Amino acid sequence: MAERTSTGLLTMMLEPTPAVAMTLPAEVREKLAELELELSEGDITQKGYEKKRGKLLAPYIPQIQGVDPSLQIDNRIQASSQAVLPGSKHNKSRAANTRDERFRSDLHTEAVQAALAKYKERKMPMPSKRRSVLVQSSVEACTPPDTSSASEDEGSLRRQGRLATSTPFQGHGHPAVEHWFNRVIQGSSTSSSASSTSSHPGGRSVTTTNTTAHAALNANAAATALADLMAHTQLDNHSAPPDVTGLSERSSLHVERPQVASVRGVSRSYNHHTSVMETADGVPVNSRVSNKIQQLLNTLKRPKRPPLREFFVDDFEELLDVQQPDPNQPKPEGQQMSPLEGEPLGVVTNWPPSLPAALQRWGTTQPKSPCLTALDNAGKPVYTLTYGKLWTRSQKLAYTLLNKLSTRNEPLLMPGDRVALVFPNNDPVMFMVAFYGCLLAELVPVPIEVPLTRKDAGSQQIGFLLGSCGVTLALTTDACQKGLPKAQTGEVATFKGWPRLLWFVTDGKHVVKPPKDWHPPIREASNDIAYIEYKTSKEGSTMGITVSHSAMLAHCHALTQACGYTEAETITNVLDFKREAGLWHGVLTSVMNRMHVISIPYSLMKVNPLSWIQKVHTYKARVAVVKSRDMHWSLLAQRDQRDISLSSLRMLIVADGANPWSISSCDAFLNVFQARGLRPEVICPCASSSEAMTVAIRRPPEMGVPPPGKAVLSMGGLSHSVIRVDTEEKLSVLTVQDVGQVMPGALVCVVRVEGMPYLCQTDEVGEICVSSGSTGVAYYGLPGMTKNIFETIPVTSSGIPITDRPFTRTSLLGFVGPDSLVFIVGKMEGLMVVSGRRHNADDVVATALAVEPMKFVYRGR
Repeated sequence: MAERTSTGLLTMMLEPTPAVAMTLPAEVREKLAELELELSEGDITQKGYEKKRGKLLAPYIPQIQGVDPSLQIDNRIQASSQAVLPGSKHNKSRAANTRDERFRSDLHTEAVQAALAKYKERKMPMPSKRRSVLVQSSVEACTPPDTSSASEDEGSLRRQGRLATSTPFQGHGHPAVEHWFNRVIQGSSTSSSASSTSSHPGGRSVTTTNTTAHAALNANAAATALADLMAHTQLDNHSAPPDVTGLSERSSLHVERPQVASVRGVSRSYNHHTSVMETADGVPVNSRVSNKIQQLLNTLKRPKRPPLREFFVDDFEELLDVQQPDPNQPKPEGQQMSPLEGEPLGVVTNWPPSLPAALQRWGTTQPKSPCLTALDNAGKPVYTLTYGKLWTRSQKLAYTLLNKLSTRNEPLLMPGDRVALVFPNNDPVMFMVAFYGCLLAELVPVPIEVPLTRKDAGSQQIGFLLGSCGVTLALTTDACQKGLPKAQTGEVATFKGWPRLLWFVTDGKHVVKPPKDWHPPIREASNDIAYIEYKTSKEGSTMGITVSHSAMLAHCHALTQACGYTEAETITNVLDFKREAGLWHGVLTSVMNRMHVISIPYSLMKVNPLSWIQKVHTYKARVAVVKSRDMHWSLLAQRDQRDISLSSLRMLIVADGANPWSISSCDAFLNVFQARGLRPEVICPCASSSEAMTVAIRRPPEMGVPPPGKAVLSMGGLSHSVIRVDTEEKLSVLTVQDVGQVMPGALVCVVRVEGMPYLCQTDEVGEICVSSGSTGVAYYGLPGMTKNIFETIPVTSSGIPITDRPFTRTSLLGFVGPDSLVFIVGKMEGLMVVSGRRHNADDVVATALAVEPMKFVYRGR
């Protein structure tokens, strides 16, 4: 825009002024008049008009630039008379210190030629003389009534096919002008009616006069206001802020002119009889053309783009606007929900007082009973750990940790210390021995993943957790230790962000058999910490969730009752045995009930996705613990295996059944494998979280529970946290399955996501909270977050607490449906709020899995 403006100013500079037009030959003036007529009648374009006019005036440019020395002398006389006005001592010194006429003329001509040379070098196209409607109206609004006086510059701006006349007005002869002056002075604000004398960086002051000497003596203040107002009007045309000097203070573009000092900004005079200008060395230059040159230089110095902050003004104003809720959005209409209570925990006469006590019982009474079978990457059994072997090996490790590890004749570990368990996913036997060895030694195991590199980002967060837990010892296997990165000394390298650790290998040759008189302390379950399970938040930080001995025992009791576990049952576990459902079912509850676990390593699943189904068929497994992905993968490979049967399964636990996409995997799996003995009621999705552990699970069919439920919900309603049942024919619906009933001995409620934990209405989606003795206790070392998550007190709409029992937030979003079935529609970690509407990241995955290949992803899903 700045280039177009500067080009337009050069075009205006080439126009003959009224005083100079008379010096042109008669035929040139006639051709100019004809061009004006053609332009007004539309016979020629603006570009063509300017091109022809430029050719006509080209031979006479020197005459126009240095025209009429007598007029220049007259102007200098008037300028000097105005410069000696009272109130400016500097002007008097400048008038006394005038230099000869020849020097002024040379400097002026040199400046003109330099500007024209710069213009020719740029070779810019001649722009059309466009004007903003805003500027046009502002200029007309500021024109004095009933006067024909206008400056040369203003006339060139307002010329539309005719030459403007310039007649100087007299202050005494125009009462309407004086009345307009008074009106301008009264209406102008203090910010815009600044003084015509403005200070410059050089320390000089430039005084501009906007009327003739006679008018200045009679209406000095009015003329000053008029000059400022006209200057503001024309400066607005160049998108620059009001500036009486004609230069933008924010200008950072400097124009280099050879051998010519930079001209400092001077307010343009709107009376062509007087024009005072100052160069860098203090020489005043008087000329009509100098105004044009100064206007050009000022324009070139302005930045071509607006300041950066102007690009953000509109966005900032939009952010300030408060999002108004849609009056037509659905709102919950149901009553306030009542807390849902699960069935009471049954009383078992021979129930062990703690998990180590259960291990001691089975290790001594049923030593040959199989506990865990590990498979290699080919699917063949590598080792079967019996309960007798688990008991004796755990005892050896516990004795070694407490008595054989010492520093300076002091034991390295004391009861209650935290110990890291670093075991790969394909070695469940060594992990199980290490876990129960820590429990027998009253140490706190902290299972973590094997670090891959020294600077692995995920392991850095694990290192922060280990440091906060005060871990000094890490247990691992010989094979795993050999695969860890080593330092130059041959020892295991110190990982970035990790504390200094002593690595201990738990293989048989490194542990010591305890004396016959040594027995591990077997105590009843207490509130002391049993183990710490890590959890990674969506921000990437890792937290340790502490689980007490009593909570671990109560959770095993609740799972045994909800799933109907019995002794010596066979269970196939496809999940990670170090955390969450894989740990709860495959390591803890299995030992409590003397079950046999077939552990399927993840590396085998990648090679053979049907391996878990084959093991269910081979071992006649009664229970299988899988995820939706495992069912999905088995569908892709099921054609390769025909002679398999799933009729032995009484319970297929879907650990991630709370995810919206799990229903598609469950339905597809049932459609394929129902012909191979799979019963529909066997599929049992469950909902869980690291903090609350198992929240709800669908019961097996023999327990006489209501049939499974399925809900078809409107996505539009869910985005407003409102439950609206819809039909499957529509595309903008979400179909979810229930995750069964609440766990035994638990109290469940649904609270609002934001603000105070108010109870939701029956048709409102909120966060599920659990109060139970089988949940996590705290985030280790984080009391503030612990209070927010593990010690929530839900309140009614009137602000009254529903109970004095603390609740644990599960981060699961859902509601309680008919028959007390729990439905989950998302998670807090995947919640996205867009324009006041809530969406869940899991819906994207659900959409991708619900749409068949070679078809379209529909809008609204």
